Amino acid sequence: MAIRYRITKRTNTIASVKKEQFIMQAVNTGTIDVRRIGEEISTESSLSESDVVGVIYALGKKMQQHLEEGKIVDLGEVGKFKIGFQSKAADTMKELTPKNNIKKFHLNFQPSIIMKRRLKKAITVYKEGSRSR
Repeated sequence: MAIRYRITKRTNTIASVKKEQFIMQAVNTGTIDVRRIGEEISTESSLSESDVVGVIYALGKKMQQHLEEGKIVDLGEVGKFKIGFQSKAADTMKELTPKNNIKKFHLNFQPSIIMKRRLKKAITVYKEGSRSR
């Protein structure tokens, strides 16, 4: 498979002289939902689509539970997930409170070594609108 990209013009606002530059940007080709993944896995295993989808939903609930407890969730060949947050600074430690200083929570993902190695390999790419892949 190949990853589609497009070329986009950007202005470098960090440089002292603002100049236009071009970047390559990955373009997604759609979304795969849990039902589709369940169907695909069910055709490659002895599990039914309902079983696979049920396990995926249960995994999501268990991940949420453990992440909210501050645990790192390690999904083996997929990678690890952990909760992080963005915090506003304060002049003194006494001024810091979760209610006033935590701006928002986010999820950090660290791909497994196997996935990192696959990403380091040359992945085929093609320009958006071109016919060759």
